[in-house]
Amino acid sequence: MNKQRSFIAAGAAATLAAASVVRRYQRDARAAGARVDAVDRKIVPTSVGDVEYAEAGTGEPVLVIHGILGGRDAGILSFGGLLPNRRVLAPSRFGYLGSAMPPHATPELQADAFVELLDRLGIDHVDAIGYSAGATSALQLALRHPDRVRHLVLMSGNLPGPVAATPPPPILKLLFRSDLLMWIAKVAAQPALMHLVGGVPQDFVFTLEERTTVATIIDSIFPVRDRTDGVVFDAYTSNPAVNDYPLEAIQVPTLIVHSSDDTLASYDAARDAAHRIPGARLVTHARGGHLMLGQDTATRAALECFLAAASVGSAA
Repeated sequence: MNKQRSFIAAGAAATLAAASVVRRYQRDARAAGARVDAVDRKIVPTSVGDVEYAEAGTGEPVLVIHGILGGRDAGILSFGGLLPNRRVLAPSRFGYLGSAMPPHATPELQADAFVELLDRLGIDHVDAIGYSAGATSALQLALRHPDRVRHLVLMSGNLPGPVAATPPPPILKLLFRSDLLMWIAKVAAQPALMHLVGGVPQDFVFTLEERTTVATIIDSIFPVRDRTDGVVFDAYTSNPAVNDYPLEAIQVPTLIVHSSDDTLASYDAARDAAHRIPGARLVTHARGGHLMLGQDTATRAALECFLAAASVGSAA
């Protein structure tokens, strides 16, 4: 009888614990949805399907091209504070949130879609910032439409170099089509996830502010299932394509900003790209990883100085 009561008690405790986990997951899922919805969503139809975008601020326009696991929300979150007095335009790339994934998508086609977006908004020229995986289509924008780009900035960029190992597509799709699996990883393996998402070495010591920043970025990934098609496109099509780009043909003034301890995007590749792109300037942060943690002041100053300079063909 005592053993039976123990089993019943254990079962009841397990049920209560499971119910508590489910409630916590549901609460976090609702909060994630609310965060995305809080970033005003606008839709522009293009020849390759809908492109959604968000915008913030006023002033000269800056096209912010997000990285992997991003979207319009990530563009505003990451760059709103770095670009004061500018109109930040943050489109979701192919397969992210509300932007279409056209058949046979390529970074070249993504760059053309950006131009259609600019046309719809009545914008002739724009400064363009490509962050992480967003650097690939930013480069294509500069290569294919140099007359539309005043300045090009590549931050923690995906640049020609060694191709990162990726799991088989079915595994990647399984991981990123499940908000629950990603939520479990966030809860159960937070220390490892902090270093992974931050793109910092294992011996990196976070300040409290930096830890909060990374936690905010991790939270911003959810809901992940609405970004899966974009993640798969980045991993197997867009990211590897950059190795074939003729960087020497870029004629747009270019700034590359990269941390030397970035574990997600090669600093050596950034340094090599700065040599290959005519007149490119490289700004190096000694620490901060992929997210350039603790470097907001220096990054903001570099952006302001570079973007304020007259571009080729501009009036002095």
